[in-house]
Amino acid sequence: MSQTNILLESGTNELEIVEFFIDEETEDGGNYRSYFGVNVAKVLEIIRKPKVTEMPSTPHPAVKGTFNLRSRIIPLIDLSIWLGKVMVRNEAPKVIVSEFNNITNAFLVSGVTRIHRLSWEQVEPPSGYVASFSSNSFTGVVKFEDRIVLLLDMEKIIWDLNPSLAMREEPDEEARVEATDEIAYRALVVDDSGSIRKLIVNTLLRDGYEVEQDINGQQAWERLVRHKQRAQDEGIDILELVNLVVTDIEMPAMDGHNLCKRIKDDPVLRDIPVILFSSLINEKLFHKGTSVGADDQITKPEITTLTQRSKALIEQKGRPRPRSR
Repeated sequence: MSQTNILLESGTNELEIVEFFIDEETEDGGNYRSYFGVNVAKVLEIIRKPKVTEMPSTPHPAVKGTFNLRSRIIPLIDLSIWLGKVMVRNEAPKVIVSEFNNITNAFLVSGVTRIHRLSWEQVEPPSGYVASFSSNSFTGVVKFEDRIVLLLDMEKIIWDLNPSLAMREEPDEEARVEATDEIAYRALVVDDSGSIRKLIVNTLLRDGYEVEQDINGQQAWERLVRHKQRAQDEGIDILELVNLVVTDIEMPAMDGHNLCKRIKDDPVLRDIPVILFSSLINEKLFHKGTSVGADDQITKPEITTLTQRSKALIEQKGRPRPRSR
């Protein structure tokens, strides 16, 4: 089963997920099937389990080795081991080959069911209990009549397995802004991952910004509408309240593409520069951000690139404004 080429119109707040499952052994000797999902945009293809070459040492028992796929050496990660499950071994397990953050990986699962087209409004954020129980390995929950599908945080899995690939704070004097008692640089950071959002916020604060933050596009949009109303009531430029929006793409309730489209379709808010900061930024999907009017697009985890281009973009399009009265 190869990746579908179904194209979603940008900015409609829709996504497609590949639903797959893991059959695990229970303590009483029975079987239990758990359902999971991953954004189709991250899936290159789905194949049968190939011949795997073990590696002398691995960062985690879940890394089973590597295999050759059309001259590409790809690591194979057993998701059941990562999730602390004992998979029921069958004769035809499937491998999901994925690409995000410009890195290719493969994940071993029991099987794949189908592709679902959904609205991000159907995706609920994991409850505190689910998030803590799963070590924050899930980004969303989709409820169907007969089952619950958990959306896996593939980036976190890869970053935990290989910390050298993870986002980390890197001081950069060139990215600092020259805020003063009279002039402020104001940014709004939108990301459903608490750890990533905190890292971005802390980096911008260190660089001299005033920062607001939200966990999804819906909350960010509501905040921007309030800022718009305030600007109109006080007769001030919207850029006195917000100079920049940095947003992830994949988020429950409203995604970053839809948020960006709403901002750019609004006659007042459209002047605010928007940067899409996501693992989905690549050559194949770059056009989606362009079509919704994004001013810049940067691939995670390049946070140094983000801070440098944030400063340049504000000074070009969203010049810092006097601090609000």
